[in-house]
Amino acid sequence: MTGHARISLAAWGATVLGALVLTPVFSGPFLFISAFLCALVTGVGVLLQNLRTPRIVVPIVQLLVLIELLSLFFLHSTMKFGLLPLKATALEFNSQLVDAMDSINRFSAPLPQDPHLTLFAVSVISATGFLIHVIAVQLRQAAWSGLLLLIMYTVPAATVHGGLPWLLFIPPAIGYIVLLSAEGRSRLSRWGRRISGVSHLDAAEPVEASALGQAGRRIGLTVVAIAALLPALLPTLPEGVIGNGLAGGGTGSGIGASISSTDPMLDMGKNLKRGDNVVALTYKGGPTGGTYLRLTALDLFDGNTWRIAPRSPGNKLNGSDLTPPPGYTGDLSKVQQSSMEIDVTRTFRSQFVPVPYPLHSISLKRDWRYDAGSLDVVSSNGSIVGGKKYKLTSYDLQPTPDQLHDAITTGAPDQYTAVVPQKTPPAIKAKTAEITAAAKDNKFEAAVLIQNWFRSGGGFTYSTQNAKGSGMAALEDFLLNNKEGYCEQFATGMALMARIIGIPSRVGIGFLPGTAGKDGEFTVKMHDMHAWPELYFQGIGWVRFEPTPSARVAATPNWTVASTENPTSPTTAPTNVPTTPGDKETPGIDRPRNDPNLPNDSGTAIVDSGNWFTNGGGKAIAGGLGVLLLLCIPWLVRTLTRRRRFLRPPGRAGAEGLWAEIRDTSRDLGLDWSDISTPRQAGQWLTSKLPEDTHPAVRRLARGIEALRYAGDAGLELDLRDDATAVRQALWSRARARRRWRARLLPPSWRWYLSRGTTEASDLLDEFDLLLARLRSLILPKRAHTS
Repeated sequence: MTGHARISLAAWGATVLGALVLTPVFSGPFLFISAFLCALVTGVGVLLQNLRTPRIVVPIVQLLVLIELLSLFFLHSTMKFGLLPLKATALEFNSQLVDAMDSINRFSAPLPQDPHLTLFAVSVISATGFLIHVIAVQLRQAAWSGLLLLIMYTVPAATVHGGLPWLLFIPPAIGYIVLLSAEGRSRLSRWGRRISGVSHLDAAEPVEASALGQAGRRIGLTVVAIAALLPALLPTLPEGVIGNGLAGGGTGSGIGASISSTDPMLDMGKNLKRGDNVVALTYKGGPTGGTYLRLTALDLFDGNTWRIAPRSPGNKLNGSDLTPPPGYTGDLSKVQQSSMEIDVTRTFRSQFVPVPYPLHSISLKRDWRYDAGSLDVVSSNGSIVGGKKYKLTSYDLQPTPDQLHDAITTGAPDQYTAVVPQKTPPAIKAKTAEITAAAKDNKFEAAVLIQNWFRSGGGFTYSTQNAKGSGMAALEDFLLNNKEGYCEQFATGMALMARIIGIPSRVGIGFLPGTAGKDGEFTVKMHDMHAWPELYFQGIGWVRFEPTPSARVAATPNWTVASTENPTSPTTAPTNVPTTPGDKETPGIDRPRNDPNLPNDSGTAIVDSGNWFTNGGGKAIAGGLGVLLLLCIPWLVRTLTRRRRFLRPPGRAGAEGLWAEIRDTSRDLGLDWSDISTPRQAGQWLTSKLPEDTHPAVRRLARGIEALRYAGDAGLELDLRDDATAVRQALWSRARARRRWRARLLPPSWRWYLSRGTTEASDLLDEFDLLLARLRSLILPKRAHTS
């Protein structure tokens, strides 16, 4: 096989292996299509080179072939005569990429299996493969192609929520090492027979380490180390350095928003804080005054995040009624039902369908399923609900306070909703017991007490500026300290407290009822997204509570009114006044118009101007301290090194350390210390630089080092610390003040430590090479040469 063909195949393999890191980001057969297109482009390049085509022509032809293949696979209907990609193809390609970028900015990974996203992924991977081929084969600089592989790895590593599986790091590293080995083999072969024996083992040991293997391992291990460290550091950078990630939701001019099945809570927060306040859906019908529309319920809390618990594939929607509401034991035939018609805009990209709870029936079929435990409707093939229009009926369950007061919870309906994480702080448990003490062990009364504590008695403030999330540490800080957050913190805080007192709970994600308009139509926007706790009561099922303060939601549900008139019991008067169709807004549900903590209708958050510290002063101080700390590292290393050298006991190591300290001090003060001079020559040079009263100390120091080096075991107990101290002080006294300050803050000898670290790292790689060579010699003995 020719050298260029070997490198071409290695470049194709490196591209495919590097593209594996994108599998947690994109869905569908994008990887197989990309591998096929890259193989065709690579084959064209190998064929042209075998035909002795001029080097500059090869990449041009490959690029044209790539454009033709992408057009045939994805944009065939726009090609003239079905073969030529012209203006219409280019416009459609641009439109598809714009849609793909919008989806990437709005969705959390993994992205849905949409055609424009598949086109985007295939285009990126194919273009990367083309560039790797050009760099490695045409320009003969295979090492630089590693940057492209590194970028493919670091982007998902820095943006996929929860991080990438560590096993996905191995394929790109292997692909890069294979490409380097192929390029190195081809380069060496142009000089004749490959070099086959580089070793610093003693001659008695018949072990060789391949020169090519040594080079490959050095470069490979270096790149692997960089690729491992860089993604680990990227997520710690401030937001905006590398963008908002795949979950997006930035403050740009894009339209739309999304909720993914991976982390709905995360996406809701991004849409509330930074997303555009576009219309998500409109609906007609339902209860007077509007209704909450739920997307899904988060029932698994591991102490870090609230997520959807593992589920079965779900039940197919075929037009028939759904299963009864979980936990409800009454006669459903006597429960009033409401009919609704919902029209979801194309700007709302979600695999979950917004529906009221509990749902009775829905017109969606085929690619949609529902979960019997949560009664949420979700896509079965990754498609989105944007652009869908559907009809449904739901139960209008209205439990009374007396029913909830008398309900007895005998156990959780599943294995997740009653679990209190082991690392729940005792302070949260103690606070929960304090708040619910007046309930006298009645679960409903305790739940209302918790709700009222959040809304009025606990001193909480609603604000979307809380970015700490809903993990245990963030909840403890929210509940006991700062008491400022938005619906995510209020909902998850009450759900955790409910579990602590023995009430199964989960967190609902969805929309507030929205704003009533003409002809009985309600408009729901993205800033109407909301989270609330759902508590389980035996015989009634899952019941919604509302702990979020009135700055966001003016009223609590009617059923959360205490059943007794005891002043120690919680009471909340129902203030949710229903509206008639045509009213401008829904009192008690929509957020106040002048709420300073919520984004306005333009999608821009209205926040307090703050002071100089919160408006960047604190970050500037922290950055300055960080820079100062970095600048102090050379001084700190030199100080600790000098201290260690003078603390060593008399002997060979101690004397050599003192001699090295005089060398470093000389270099720090700008003196030209020679590495090739003997101790006697260095001593003579020092006497020429120092006053006469220090010459005896210089001679004793130089002769002591000379004796230790060349006179065997003579003078092993020689203590040279006093002489070294005198010489060092004399060197400092002879230097100018500016030179002394420079030697303190940025000693030039610092460069020597960096060089030493590089040498030691190289020695470590040498030992690694020799270890592999020994193992190879044991496993594969050398074959005897025949004459």
